[in-house]
Amino acid sequence: MASAVLPRQKTRFLPAIDQRAAPSSTKLLHKSRQKEKSKLPDPDFPEKEKSQTSTITEDDIARFRKPVHQNLCVSMLREGFHRSFEEFFSLLQRWKVSRLVAGEDSALWQQRPLEEQPHKLETLKELLTRAESAERSDQYVEVYENYLALAKFFSEPDDRWLQHHFYKLSLLSSRKIKMDSGKREAEANAHIGQLYLEQGNLELAQEHYEMFHHLVVGRSWQDESGYPLLSHACEGVWRVYTLQAQRQLQNKDYSPAIQILTKAYDMAKQAGARRIEGEAAYRVALAYQSLGDQRTAKQFLNTFVEISTALEDKASVGRAYKAIAQSLESEGKLNETIQYLQKYAEISEEINQDQGLQDACMCLGSIQSSRGEYVSACEYFFRAYETACDLGSVPLLQKAQVSLGITRAHSMLRTYSSLVVNNEPQSLLSLIRWKETRQEFHKPPYEKK
Repeated sequence: MASAVLPRQKTRFLPAIDQRAAPSSTKLLHKSRQKEKSKLPDPDFPEKEKSQTSTITEDDIARFRKPVHQNLCVSMLREGFHRSFEEFFSLLQRWKVSRLVAGEDSALWQQRPLEEQPHKLETLKELLTRAESAERSDQYVEVYENYLALAKFFSEPDDRWLQHHFYKLSLLSSRKIKMDSGKREAEANAHIGQLYLEQGNLELAQEHYEMFHHLVVGRSWQDESGYPLLSHACEGVWRVYTLQAQRQLQNKDYSPAIQILTKAYDMAKQAGARRIEGEAAYRVALAYQSLGDQRTAKQFLNTFVEISTALEDKASVGRAYKAIAQSLESEGKLNETIQYLQKYAEISEEINQDQGLQDACMCLGSIQSSRGEYVSACEYFFRAYETACDLGSVPLLQKAQVSLGITRAHSMLRTYSSLVVNNEPQSLLSLIRWKETRQEFHKPPYEKK
């Protein structure tokens, strides 16, 4: 039986070059674990992982690319504070217009623009939005406090216009408050009155200070430091009236000035501050002196002396003595004038006030010289000269020198004339010796040895 013959199969010892070995199951498992591990966050680098996954928004880009004031304006509009945006934008425009009008040569042009001060802009936006939010809910006390905070925040000299603006807004908001009997309105008027006073606008300062006084009369209100608002109001009105009277006195309108100063004196008494009352009485007295009413002037000066003595204010007492001496001199009472000037000199020397001592000695020397008391006059002028040397004041020194020289000449004139008139050899010899030595003929007894 013939056996079937099968064909011989060739076996390969190595795989074919164009064929790849199939990966084993172990390798596949290892690769899958590595892939899952790569998807998990690396605990050693959390910030790097966070930075890779975070995204930058359009607002973040605008925060760096756009100016601060523009971002704040956009923020207010997005949050719905349209009135705050309008106020914020109008203030920026007002600054620009004022700067352009002033020109490049002005001091305003050299100031740092408001747009370049982020801290101020952010504070402005924050308090404006708070005020608007409070106004929507009729919380006018909070509105007033926010505007007042803005006014106090802008306290630098370059920001006075902003301070004035927000004090005005605080006044408007204070008038809407019904539960404080007008206390905040009074405070707002005081703030604005002070600003106008600093600017020299006495008419508007008077208007606001008088309203301040009207609102606090009969009230026991006090400020944050515990000082009565009524005293504060009276002092403010007194200060305004005094400055107005000074303008009248400069124009030699004495009667209107005395009327204003009398009103100021009444306000000073109402304030309850003795120092201010004394100063007001002193100013009224000087005005009456200018008018020529020495009797009334001395009445107010005596009041000033009493108040200053009670306060132990020796400098003010010295000023009063000098003013009384001037009134007495105008009345021709020279003996009493000398007495008060001597008191003035004693007080000035006691409190080491060289300026007052020099002034008193010059006045005493002038009076004694006019009376023919040349030796005494020379003593006072010589002391005035020494005091002027201590002060280092060249004008005072020169004035004392001239006065002393004239008085010495007057003191020598009688003896010199008598020697010339005698026309005797001994008299002529005395004149010649005096011209050679300048000492034998006259040696002042006041000179230091």
